[in-house]
Amino acid sequence: MGAVEVCPCRRGEPLAVCCGPLLVGERGAATAEALMRSRYTAFAVGDTDYLRRSWHSRTRPARLELDPAQRWLLLEVVRTERGGPFDDIGTVEFIAHYRADGERGSLHEVSRFVREDGAWVYLDGVIEP
Repeated sequence: MGAVEVCPCRRGEPLAVCCGPLLVGERGAATAEALMRSRYTAFAVGDTDYLRRSWHSRTRPARLELDPAQRWLLLEVVRTERGGPFDDIGTVEFIAHYRADGERGSLHEVSRFVREDGAWVYLDGVIEP
């Protein structure tokens, strides 16, 4: 029996039951944090289709290209505000650690999420220093 692939979002669950069903469209994110974690996972596995689908129609880029040399290593959720099952807006602050060109780095962002047609989507974010 093969090893179970742990989800890149690091909640400790297998990808197939954590963020995987969101990426393939089997279900939507219940919370803004769940959507943010699934988007991190999409970056980690290179799923640009999911990233575009989960982006608000008003702020979604026409094209999205990921750097294939960048490897996402670890996600830290710093805090969340609202974004629950009964909210229409939510904020998630996170730090995403990566490796690129042999160097380690991190992205610290405060992201805003809203519901569009009933589903959580990424609206925009502010990069923190």
